[in-house]
Amino acid sequence: MAESTTNMSVFKKMLHYSDIGMAGLVMLIVVMMIIPLPTWLLDVLLTVNITLGVVVLLSTFYAQRALDLAAFPTMLLIVTLFRLALNVSTTRLILLNADAGQVISAFGNFVVGGNYVVGAVVFLILVIIQFLVITKGAERVAEVAARFTLDAMPGKQMAIDADLNAGLIDESGARERRLTIQREADFYGAMDGASKFVKGDAIAGLIITLINIIGGLSIGVLQRGLPLERALGLYSLLTVGDGLVSQIPALLFSTATGVIVTRAAGQTDLGKDIFTSLTNYPRPLFIGAVLLFALAMVPGLPTIPFLLLGSFLTLMGYWVYREGKIQEAEGGEKRREGGKPQAPGAPGEGAKPQGAPSSPEDVMRLLTVDPMEAEIGYAIIPLVDPGQGGDMLDRIGTIRKQMAMELGLIVPPIRIRDNIQIKPTEYILRVKGAETGRGELLPDHYLAMNTGSAEEEIVGVPAVEPAFGLPAVWISPEMRDKAESLGYTVVDAPSVLATHLSEVIKRFGADLLTRQEVQKLTDMVKEAAPAVVEEMMAALSLGEIQKVLQNLVREQVPIRDLVSIFEALADYGKTSRSVDFLTERVRESLARLITIRMQDETGTVTVATLSPNWEQKIKAAMEGDLLRGWQFNMDPREVQKMMGAVSRAAEDMSVKGMVPVLLVHPDVRLVMRRILEGSLPSLFVISYNEISQGAQLKSVGMVE
Repeated sequence: MAESTTNMSVFKKMLHYSDIGMAGLVMLIVVMMIIPLPTWLLDVLLTVNITLGVVVLLSTFYAQRALDLAAFPTMLLIVTLFRLALNVSTTRLILLNADAGQVISAFGNFVVGGNYVVGAVVFLILVIIQFLVITKGAERVAEVAARFTLDAMPGKQMAIDADLNAGLIDESGARERRLTIQREADFYGAMDGASKFVKGDAIAGLIITLINIIGGLSIGVLQRGLPLERALGLYSLLTVGDGLVSQIPALLFSTATGVIVTRAAGQTDLGKDIFTSLTNYPRPLFIGAVLLFALAMVPGLPTIPFLLLGSFLTLMGYWVYREGKIQEAEGGEKRREGGKPQAPGAPGEGAKPQGAPSSPEDVMRLLTVDPMEAEIGYAIIPLVDPGQGGDMLDRIGTIRKQMAMELGLIVPPIRIRDNIQIKPTEYILRVKGAETGRGELLPDHYLAMNTGSAEEEIVGVPAVEPAFGLPAVWISPEMRDKAESLGYTVVDAPSVLATHLSEVIKRFGADLLTRQEVQKLTDMVKEAAPAVVEEMMAALSLGEIQKVLQNLVREQVPIRDLVSIFEALADYGKTSRSVDFLTERVRESLARLITIRMQDETGTVTVATLSPNWEQKIKAAMEGDLLRGWQFNMDPREVQKMMGAVSRAAEDMSVKGMVPVLLVHPDVRLVMRRILEGSLPSLFVISYNEISQGAQLKSVGMVE
C-alpha cells in the first residue's frame, strides 16, 4: 500500500513538471537541427521515436471517445517536427561520417538483408501505403468530421437549452455539456489541420531520401574518391535505413490518426468492437469455413493452413450459433414469466366479445366523407359523362398523374356527383366535405380571358375565371378565332374545370395527405432505403412526419424525393421535434429542387427582396424560436403596411409575366409565409439558404 502511494506521488510530480518536459523537448528539436549529435544519442532518440509511435497507436485502441486523446493534434505536430529533426541529424551524420549509429545501420543491413534495392522497394511501399491509403483516408474523414461537427453545434446547443428549460439537467450539467460540444468541435477542427502535417511528413520523407542518395554519391565519389559502386552501396544502405527508421513511426502515427478520427461510433475499446462486429451472426462464419475447405481441395494450394482456418471458423460459427440460441431461450423465458395467462373465454385476438351490438344500419355509410369531390349541376353532366362525349374523367386522371409527377402527391380518387340544389351550370369543389372552390360553366361556350395583351373588348357573357379570379367573357364557338386574333386567351369549359381542380389540389393538397397515406409512402421508401426510414422513425412520430410533408405540399414544394426528405428528418429529428424547425431544414436540403421550380426559361430566378428594415422589425416582433415555439407580436397597422407593399410587388411581377417570388432572410421566412399565405397564396416565399449554388439570381426591386 505504501509502495503504491509512493508510485502515485512520483507520477503526480512528473505530471506537475510535464510542462518543463515539453519545453525541453521543443528545445531539443531546435538543437537537433543545429548541432551534430553523437551516434549513441541519435540511437536513443530514434528508439524513442519508434516507441512513441507504438504507444500512441495502442492508446487509440482503448480510447472510447475522441476527447480521450484531446491533445492528439498538438502531439502529432510536435512528433512530426521531432521526426523531421531526426532526419536532419541523421542526414548530417550520413553525409559527414558515413555513419549514423547502430539503429540505422541495423535497418540498412539486417532488416533488408544488406540489399539497398530491396530496402528502396520496402521504403517506397511504406511511403505509398502511408501517403495514398492511410493519410489520404484519415485526412478526408477528419475533414468531413470537422464539417459535420461544426454544422451540428447549433442543434446540440439548442437541445441542451431545451433540456435545461425542461428541468432535465441543471446549470452545471448544461455548462459541462456545452464545454464538451465546444471541445469536440475544436478537436475535429484541429485534427483536420493536423492531418496535413502527416501528409507533408510523407512527402518530406521521400524527398529527404532522394537528397541523401544524391548527396551521398556526390560526396563519396567526388570528395572521398570512392568507386561509384561502393559509394552507391554505402550511402544507399544508410539512406534506406534512415528512411525506414523514420517511415515506420510515421506509418504508426498515420494509422493512429486514422483510428482516432474513425472511432466515432465506438462504445468500448477497439478490440471488443471489432470482435463483436465479426461474431454477431454465425452464417458468415459458416460460409467462410465452407469457402476455406473448398480452397483446401484445390491442387497446388497449401492444404493444412486452409483446413486449420476452416476448422477455426466452423468452431467460431458453432459457438456464436449456440450463444444466440441460449440468449433467445432466456429472452423467451423472461417474456413468459412477465406475461399473464388469459382466462378461458376471455376476449382475445380474433374473438368476438359476447353481447356485442349488431351491425349498424346502412345510414352509417353516410357519415363517410370523401377526400375530394365535385358537385355539378345537371347542365354540366354532358362534360363528365363519357356516353355523351365528355372527357372530364380522362382529364382528372391526367391531373392526378400530373400532381404525382410535379408535387409527389398521390391524389385520391375524386368523386363526381350531380346536385340538383345548385344552379344547372354551377359546380362546387370540396375537400373533405368543405367547399374549396365554386364556379360556373357554359358547356357550349369558350371562356376568353384578357391577360393584358388584348385592347379591344369582345361581346359575350361576363364572367370570372374561377381558378385565378381573372375577368373573362363566355363567347360562342363562332367568336373563338376572332378572340384569339385580338389577343385573348381562349379555353373550353372542361379546361376551365380542370384548371380550377388543379389549383384547388395545389392549394389544399396538404389536407389530402393523411397519416395513412404517409404510412404508405414510408413503406414504399423502406423497401429501397430501410436504414433511412428506421433512423427517421426512431426520432420522429408518424404524425410529425405527416405535418412536415403537409407544410411542404402547402407551399408547393415537391415531395417526390422522399429519400432526401427522410434523410434530413433523420438528421435534424435528433435535434428537435418542432415541425416548423424540421420543415425549414428539409426545405434547405431541397434547395436545388426549389431553385429549379423558381427558374424561368433562361434559368434565372427573378425575385423581389424584403428590405432589411422590415426583416429587423419582424425579428424584433418574434418571441421564441422555431425550436421551442414562437409568437408574432407586431402592430397590425405595420403588418397591413408590409402586406400592402408585398402585394404591390407581387402584382407587378405577375403583370410582367414573372412568377411572384419574395426572397427573405432564413430567420423570417416562415413568419412571412404565415402572414402572407391568406392574402397572397400564389406568392412563393423563399430564403437565401434555399437558393442552390450557381443559380442566377435577378432582383426586380426591394419591398420597402
